[in-house]
Amino acid sequence: MLDKSTYREALLQRLKLLDARLHAIEAELDAPKSRDWEELAVEREGDEVLEQLGHSGELEIARIRAALGRLRDGSFGLCTSCGEQIAADRLDILPETPVCRACAAQMS
Repeated sequence: MLDKSTYREALLQRLKLLDARLHAIEAELDAPKSRDWEELAVEREGDEVLEQLGHSGELEIARIRAALGRLRDGSFGLCTSCGEQIAADRLDILPETPVCRACAAQMS
């Protein structure tokens, strides 16, 4: 049987970390820009990277919130694709994963 409280705590900690990271990215993106066009070009490239990191963080937050929803409704640890139990070692690494290893392999 899965220790769901351990997974819940791990998901909440990751959510907290991502929230802090996204706020830092937002602050960096909102920071004043240089007036020098060469420096501005470099800053814009950096902004593109930060925007991609922010987008990736938002996607992970959505996956974590979905996993927390599955914890609440009692379906956590069951593959959303085939309904089989997700291996504990997989959940230890990716507690937000909605699918088992076999279904994940079929999706990629």
